[in-house]
Amino acid sequence: MMAPDNSDGVASCACKGIRRCLICEQFKGKGHSEESGPKVVHHFLYNPETRVAICKDAKAASFPFPGVFLWENFISEEEEKALISTMDQDVWNQSQSGRRKQDFGPKVNFKKRKVRVGGFSGLPALSQKLVLRMLQEPSLAGFQPVEQCNLDYHPQRGSAIDPHLDDSWLWGERLVTINMLSDTTLTMSLEQGAPELGLAEEVRVAVRLPRRSLIVLYGEARHRWKHAIHREDVHERRVCSTYRELSAEFLPGGQQAELGAQLLNIALSFQGTPI
Repeated sequence: MMAPDNSDGVASCACKGIRRCLICEQFKGKGHSEESGPKVVHHFLYNPETRVAICKDAKAASFPFPGVFLWENFISEEEEKALISTMDQDVWNQSQSGRRKQDFGPKVNFKKRKVRVGGFSGLPALSQKLVLRMLQEPSLAGFQPVEQCNLDYHPQRGSAIDPHLDDSWLWGERLVTINMLSDTTLTMSLEQGAPELGLAEEVRVAVRLPRRSLIVLYGEARHRWKHAIHREDVHERRVCSTYRELSAEFLPGGQQAELGAQLLNIALSFQGTPI
């Protein structure tokens, strides 16, 4: 079904709890949460060539920042146009913090640790050649995505995603994201500081994501450092596709290997529609 492209619209939102977007701030009377008093934050910038986090104000020493791989121009302009056109023909569902989303994956209750196949019909057809291309990168050897989530950000909605760690019970070691339509910045953070660096206050590392690039998070960047997209780093419409693989528990030899095999068989049919 053709869905209206209402990416500029501000009619409704899906924010709950402490989540905020410009829609609920302007029309529902919710105030944007503010920090109580000044907060010390150490800011670094990631250099993808040297894989080092460089201090922006030179007040702290630079340090190696492993667990991030950036592939610039992963897709072409023509591929980007085709991907966005196809996504916009499907329904974009309202999500929190001013985002919209499309899910291609099983239904999951992370609190109860339950997975339900439900209406999961696989990853979308256009992702098949992209997954094959990913496998050319050594750090993505053997990558078999079982879930794809498309997210739509727009500055008029105040879109953002709070600092968080992705689940590691169901999802495996590597998180892979394709960034489309505009440049942005992924902010990696340690809220409690980094004692090994002599930094007691929050540490943030800005990872610049060029348009049409692919980023992989693994190791400490996956499991220790939270990642976020801040509102101020969304300047134009931004769409991203994040691919997740299964954890060891759902792979051969794991306790739920049978379910994992079923999920992968569905996912890699590449016949999916959003659920």
